[in-house]
Amino acid sequence: MREIILIQVSGNDRPGLTATFTRILARYRFNVLDMGQAVIHDTLSLGMLVETPRDADASAVLKDVLFEAHKLNISVRFRPIDEERYEQWVAGQGKDRHIITLLARKITAEQLADVTEVVADNGLNIDSITRLSGRVHLEGETQDEDSRACIEISVRGEPRDGAAMRAAFLTIANERNLDIAFQRDSAYRRNRRLVVFDMDSTLIRSEVIDELAAEAGVGEQVAEITEAAMRGELDFNESFRARVALLKGLDEGALERVRERIQLTEGAERLISTLKALGYRTAILSGGFTWFGQWLQRLLGIDYVHANELEIEDGKVTGRVVGQIVNGQRKAELLKEIAAQEGISLQQTIAVGDGANDLPMLSEAGLGIAFRAKPLVKQNAEQAISTLGLDGILYLVGVRDKDQAELLKGNG
Repeated sequence: MREIILIQVSGNDRPGLTATFTRILARYRFNVLDMGQAVIHDTLSLGMLVETPRDADASAVLKDVLFEAHKLNISVRFRPIDEERYEQWVAGQGKDRHIITLLARKITAEQLADVTEVVADNGLNIDSITRLSGRVHLEGETQDEDSRACIEISVRGEPRDGAAMRAAFLTIANERNLDIAFQRDSAYRRNRRLVVFDMDSTLIRSEVIDELAAEAGVGEQVAEITEAAMRGELDFNESFRARVALLKGLDEGALERVRERIQLTEGAERLISTLKALGYRTAILSGGFTWFGQWLQRLLGIDYVHANELEIEDGKVTGRVVGQIVNGQRKAELLKEIAAQEGISLQQTIAVGDGANDLPMLSEAGLGIAFRAKPLVKQNAEQAISTLGLDGILYLVGVRDKDQAELLKGNG
């Protein structure tokens, strides 16, 4: 009679092991119903769920597998699976699958224990765990901008309480210096095509208007207006016009001096280069100024720039803005317009920002990421990255370090 058997092989990895065991199964015309293999530190773990033909002698093939395993000094285990249990397993393939991505300078057992406990509490089954980051050298305990770690966990099912689970993940992230992303594993997740960025404190480390205010000697006044806006006493448009007005008379050369001080955010160049190599379109949607946005466009090869036009006459800043102000709502509108222009579904878009005025576009995008954002923004965004640089975004779309290296080498 037909039997279903789970064969588990483990031991020191070497070329040809999988071929050796599958060749034995082939001689007896076994069918492979499922298969999985992983190698960790040169140690193989191979699982094969097989179906015996009705006229086959299962004991003979298992004897041959055992004999070969003994010759190779490999461990092998057999477990019979009854048909009813197998059919229940097959029925489960329609369940939704989600991806949990862990990002940090270094992944610890404590972090994994906390995360996987929440996964278990929500009735989710882990199907696979994959390391996306490169192998880690032992020397050096410092966690600088060159150190990054990422593990991707594939789980099946729906969480019992999605809101509570996300809240638990946020608590763990804050306590364990870790970023945790939870995404539905869909075709859209693997086929994003457009990424839009805020500029100030996202693509660059500074807030340009504060730098210009310092050049004009009005830093304190601009800061007071910013604080009033944060308290809700002024909306973005009012506060922006008031701050720009204080820049009246500033020499145009101050813009160049500020530009010379600007530092790109960690990982920005690597991220944009990799996205370009993958065929993504990119855009800056900023409440800052086009003068700086267009400089970044030239530097990084950004496809679109939408920001505020700072009026300059006779080499002096007039204190006025030309045209429509790019506020939070306008960013969301621009995201939709660019996606439509490119023939891209909103589900295929990613938006990245750090401030409250970025939330509208983060909520419209297929994947909204709060980058090194304030707590309120992190709580309201779908995903958040705080521990790594901008290139950590590549892990959220499943790009491994080795993929990045290959793509950048090919572009070089």
